[in-house]
Amino acid sequence: MSDTLIIIPTYNEKENIEAIVRAVFNQKKAFHILIVDDNSPDGTSEIVTTLIKEFSTSLFLEKRINKIGLGTAYIHGFKWALARKYEYIVEMDADFSHNPNDLIHLYNACHLEKGDVSIGSRYVHNQVNVVNWDIKRLLLSYFASKYVRLVTQIPIYDTTAGFVCWKKNVLETINLDKIKFTGYAFQIEMKFKAWKHKFTIKEVSVIFTDRHLGTSKMSGNIIYEALFGVIKMRLKGLPK
Repeated sequence: MSDTLIIIPTYNEKENIEAIVRAVFNQKKAFHILIVDDNSPDGTSEIVTTLIKEFSTSLFLEKRINKIGLGTAYIHGFKWALARKYEYIVEMDADFSHNPNDLIHLYNACHLEKGDVSIGSRYVHNQVNVVNWDIKRLLLSYFASKYVRLVTQIPIYDTTAGFVCWKKNVLETINLDKIKFTGYAFQIEMKFKAWKHKFTIKEVSVIFTDRHLGTSKMSGNIIYEALFGVIKMRLKGLPK
């Protein structure tokens, strides 16, 4: 039994899913994986179902009917993890933009270094650790994090990061049913609420590499939600 669950949301990730599952299971520390698939038409969940025969005690699949947002997929996974008493819950992408070798660093930042939340940060101390992004996307992401930090006053460099380890008690404290945002701003809102609850947040420097296979899920609506969502967070404080 592992004390840590890796949650990987998927939609049309057939090119990556088997490789990322095997890469996580090849780590020296034992992790469990939950795939939350939004009914991918490309057969992603069928690949996972086949892999479960090999990893029956450590790989799990939750298949949702519709594609209803990254944030709702993670919340689904969080509730699944809490019901099964995992001590640490990690958000991770399927496309290898998050390096499985960094999982142990996020885990140790919480388990050994007493963090309540650890963030795989691309921008710690204003260093930019991003590979294969075009300059427009890089600048958008970098200044979006600066913008969020400025508006909310949250002391985090990479506020939009999606590679995050949560201690169980943080997710138990945050009211997951009151999370407002489902897209890009979901990542910001979760960190903002953890900070408001005065949990210790640690940033771990990682190198983010853009996907080689599959299609990015980034959209204009996601960016719009993030830009204007943080203003609402700052003005309203958001219910805890």
